[in-house]
This record gives sequence, C-alpha cells and structure tokens, in this order.
Amino acid sequence: MKRKLFALLIVATASMSVLASPELAQKKNCLACHAVDHKVVGPGYKDIAKKYSGQDAVVKLAGKIMKGGAGVWGVVPMPANPQVNEADAKQLASWILSLK
Repeated sequence: MKRKLFALLIVATASMSVLASPELAQKKNCLACHAVDHKVVGPGYKDIAKKYSGQDAVVKLAGKIMKGGAGVWGVVPMPANPQVNEADAKQLASWILSLK
C-alpha cells in the first residue's frame, strides 16, 4: 500500500511540475520577451516547439535558457538568464517542447 501511495505521489508531483511551467516562465521573467503563441521580442514558444520537433532538444534548449544564444531566430540575441538553474531550465524546455 505504501509503495502505491509513493508511486502516486511521484506521478502527481511530476504532473504538477509540468503544469507549473507557465508560472515558472512568468517567475523567471521569460514572458518579458516570449509568449506562447506569438513573437514578442523572441519567438513564440509554439514556434520553438515546431522548430525542434522530433529532436531530443531539452538539454540544448535548457543551455540556451541559462546561457543565452544568438543567430538562430534573427539578429536579436537572447541574453543569459542567471535566475534559472539547470533543473528549472530543463523543466521550461520540456514544457516549451510540449506545446506543438
């Protein structure tokens, strides 16, 4: 019985973390430059998901979220986000890639 409850708790926690990604994006100031379905300063998250569809891009995108990047979406660079740790970056990247 305890194992079943523990397994259920793990599944519930994982589900909550995926659902919490929009809130995490807001908390980490990602939404100052990005939106889910349209370009703001940077590309919309759905466009990012389309571009990386079929790729295992969580680690790649997590790195860009933390360290920044340039040249992939035009001339405006994405600055590094020192507020985001690796776990948060991977969670955000997973959520973005799920928005196909």
